[in-house]
Amino acid sequence: MHHFYFSVFFTFCFYLFQIPVFSQDISNQSKSIINKQKIDSLSISPYQLSVRKTAAIRVDGVLDEEIWQLSEIATGFVQNFPTDTLLAISQTEVRVAYDENYLYVAAVCKGNPNQKYIVSSMKRDYDWTTNDNFSVNLNPFGDGLNGVYFTVSPVGAQLEGLISEGDRDDSNWDNKWYSAVSNLPDGSWTCEIAIPFKTLRYPKDKSKWKVNFARNDAFRNEFSAWVPVPIQFSTISLAFAGELIFDKKLEKVGSNISIIPYLAGSLIKDNTNNLPYKTTGNIGGDAKIAVSPSLNLDLTINPDFSQVEVDQQVTNLSRFEIFFPEKRQFFLENSDLFANFGFSKMRPFFSRRVGIAFDTTINQNVQNPILYGARLSGKVNKDWRVGLLNMQTGQDEEKGIIGNNYTVAAFQRQIFSRSNIAAIFVNRQETGNETSDKPYTRMAGIDYNLQSKDSKWRGKIFYHHAFLPDEKDGTFAHAAYLAYNTRKFYAVWNHELVGKNYNINDIGYVLRKGLWRFEDWVGYNIYPKKGKIQKHNFHAYFNTYTDLNWKITDRNLSFEYNAELFNTSSFGASFFNDYTYLFSSFDPTNSDGKQFEEGTEFTNTGGYIYLNTDSRKRFNFSTSTSYSTYFTGTRFNVDGTIRYRFQPYGQFAVSFDHNIIDLPEPYNDATFWIISPRLDMSFSRSLFLTTFLQYNTQADNVNLNARFQWRFKPVSDFFIVYSENYLPENFGSKNRAIVAKISYWFNL
Repeated sequence: MHHFYFSVFFTFCFYLFQIPVFSQDISNQSKSIINKQKIDSLSISPYQLSVRKTAAIRVDGVLDEEIWQLSEIATGFVQNFPTDTLLAISQTEVRVAYDENYLYVAAVCKGNPNQKYIVSSMKRDYDWTTNDNFSVNLNPFGDGLNGVYFTVSPVGAQLEGLISEGDRDDSNWDNKWYSAVSNLPDGSWTCEIAIPFKTLRYPKDKSKWKVNFARNDAFRNEFSAWVPVPIQFSTISLAFAGELIFDKKLEKVGSNISIIPYLAGSLIKDNTNNLPYKTTGNIGGDAKIAVSPSLNLDLTINPDFSQVEVDQQVTNLSRFEIFFPEKRQFFLENSDLFANFGFSKMRPFFSRRVGIAFDTTINQNVQNPILYGARLSGKVNKDWRVGLLNMQTGQDEEKGIIGNNYTVAAFQRQIFSRSNIAAIFVNRQETGNETSDKPYTRMAGIDYNLQSKDSKWRGKIFYHHAFLPDEKDGTFAHAAYLAYNTRKFYAVWNHELVGKNYNINDIGYVLRKGLWRFEDWVGYNIYPKKGKIQKHNFHAYFNTYTDLNWKITDRNLSFEYNAELFNTSSFGASFFNDYTYLFSSFDPTNSDGKQFEEGTEFTNTGGYIYLNTDSRKRFNFSTSTSYSTYFTGTRFNVDGTIRYRFQPYGQFAVSFDHNIIDLPEPYNDATFWIISPRLDMSFSRSLFLTTFLQYNTQADNVNLNARFQWRFKPVSDFFIVYSENYLPENFGSKNRAIVAKISYWFNL
């Protein structure tokens, strides 16, 4: 334990002495001067836009209302990519207005008659980087950390998402807003956006919001923004924002209650056990209640997630559990308050654990119904955020499934310019008549998240402690990292300490226990003044695991070269050297073959190359291949995705992952394939079809998932989902299911 206390003390002192540096205002740096289309440096202010109140606006994409002629114009967009030192070639003009119910945004996205739009489809929630679009990034509290964005493409497709930690986005969030576009003869396009104040979380009685506007001209491969954003950051970064100045303080918008009921039915056939068709029905719903303009109460009764897209399968050759992200809508708003504690490999709360139980009759994890849930989350004021969550799962005595109640409380206090201190408490408590040997799991922790005002410095230090029925030593986790990122140079230091009895995988996600980890990487970017290459990148990565007695168990070293071209293509190569000590026996093919014994060690060396072609082309692909020694044999891998875009209606893609493992006798050889054809179709901006096939030889399964969606009203949907699992050798059906679900969003 003395190593832990020394580590915490050292890290705390280091951060403490750095605080004066981190909190420097970027305005003290050199100011931005635009001269002959060149910007010598970057500045955050002054970027202000006055916003006037108006009568209701008809959202049709045509900017013919008088308010648009009277409004101030945000223009002079600056490139973020492929350089951050020039004005954008494709300029954009933005105007903003509001009435009692809506925030209105109008944009003129200039182009030319010879320019073609790049759009993957008319489907909602498309990929921002590969589609022409215009975006509004809103930070109503002005904290530089939490906000929302709304994006529209030239064919009217919508994309919205949450922004957390300054520049982390979550496009799975879904909410109600309106937009329309109009295409002009000169190659330009205009859009109008109406965002209900009921959709937004904002401080009442305040007349200033932080904002930035961004544009992606995919045809020119140009990202630009109203407030200049350095090239090493995304245009979504809230560290770089101007101000919306309303002509009067905003007041709370009437009652803000939404009810979203659903009705679902399914038909299921289990062919493996030769069971007859089974029909089920389900009813439930959600409610969203605005306690204040910035604090929201979400309620759910018997939630159904049958329309959520299936996870993309991967070949698992590791000794550890694979992490799949949360996609269920109820858990997404303000999800960072609950989900971002700790690091990616040790989260104290992982919401996908809720609704999963172990069926003792088949000895497998299965879905377990969630009976109800409640979540209060949002801003109390500019400095304080709060998140309270409670969920109750069902019980099935015949299957040995015990009900559980999950309670999570999280608090976050902003300090300095963009840093915060956060605390979390998690409790899982069995509620069934039967009890197990682990009736509860409890965890408490504290995180300090650091960000400088200009985002060049970032860091985190945390300590989490678990309280378990069988009290043992080593029920804690601690880690810290510090990152520095500039236009040309970046570097990261990270260390982690996980106790041997930090057993919280029933509420969180912990990849490994009983270890020290030291992880560092450093990189350098070169931006050529001439040629087809936009950036050369040189990257070195060092990663070491030791046990608690400082014995090295894993070590990874790699050196990479990456190149990005102006035409969106990229390529690169890497050399790596890995060391592995087996602290338990292991079959490296995960195919139930002979295992290498505990205590053996291996050093493997190899390399890989990759290529991504021009994403603007209708036909494009990305691929990589690697070859290395692998334990006592060799491993060859090739993977990639081939795409064809038939815009604006959709895209057909085939992803593949092929592994050939060659080991000497008596160990198993293995050849694995994952082949995943996918069809995304948008018949209109309200009718969508996604068909996804996954052929996985390691899992000995073929999975078909087809999802039809009709969005008949904003955030109101009708789904038909068909899924079937087959045997790969003869495509005999294992099981099949068809689900129909309808939901409707009522505003009260």
